Amino acid sequence: MKVVSAPQIPDRVNFGILLILIAYLFFSLTDGTTKWLVLLGYPAFQLAFIRYSFQLAIGTTEISFRGFDKNEIKDHFWLLVIRGAMLASVTACVFYSLKYLTLSMYSAILFTVPIFVSLISGPILGERVGPWRWFAIFMGFVGVVIIVSPFNESFHWASFLVLFAAIAMAIYSIITRKLAAKVRPHVLQFFTGLVGALVFLPFAVWLWQPVTLKALMLMTWVGFASWAGHELLTRAHKHAEASVLMPYSYSFIIYMTILGFIFYDEVPDEFTILGALVIIISGLIIWYRERRLKFKAKKDGAT
Repeated sequence: MKVVSAPQIPDRVNFGILLILIAYLFFSLTDGTTKWLVLLGYPAFQLAFIRYSFQLAIGTTEISFRGFDKNEIKDHFWLLVIRGAMLASVTACVFYSLKYLTLSMYSAILFTVPIFVSLISGPILGERVGPWRWFAIFMGFVGVVIIVSPFNESFHWASFLVLFAAIAMAIYSIITRKLAAKVRPHVLQFFTGLVGALVFLPFAVWLWQPVTLKALMLMTWVGFASWAGHELLTRAHKHAEASVLMPYSYSFIIYMTILGFIFYDEVPDEFTILGALVIIISGLIIWYRERRLKFKAKKDGAT
């Protein structure tokens, strides 16, 4: 009798990796386009308001179809507010700093997020930080010092805004981790859009500049690309664990360097390249230690 082989099961992990690579491509296109608009003279707060208004519009549509449980918001209201405020502060710092920093420098500093997550996960989540993680944290800060060194010709005080954005992003990530099992993704997206739109509304009204049709199209693209990036990022984590996906997030630095070179004639100097490499290596050390500890915990649990 002829044996018929079973149909192959799609490789969910590889699909998750593909999704996160596309997600960070969207994020890089968002920031690359925002830099263009900021250089045209549009206020960062106006762009941020339009970005969150777009996300709120999509989130409202999505939540009207999928619905929500009042307890999702009621039981976690203040965490949702803080989470939204953290991401809004990230957006404000990033959009403002893009006017002054090269895309490669900005992206390298921003990706100190895993380092700050490891640093503050202990007091917030009760996670133990071992000697290897402390070494990686120290190493990451050395990378930042190299980039923002006064000897770096690309140095600008706006670098410190991106560093603050990285801290806020780390807090946002930790809160998201706490809420992931309790609040559905589309509710998180809606609440993020709502908080961001409300935060930036008064600033946008005060600083509003007339918008041309071309600029409006670019702003709409920024809103869509940002929403799509967050949506794909969420879906990627449904197909693969964060410990598997984390190294691929550094594709963002590659994307941003390429975009900076093509559209803005930006060539990263030796300080930015060296600092970025140190930050990436420190992040990969943290990733490796976390993955090893999770594997050990699973192995101990199985026995």
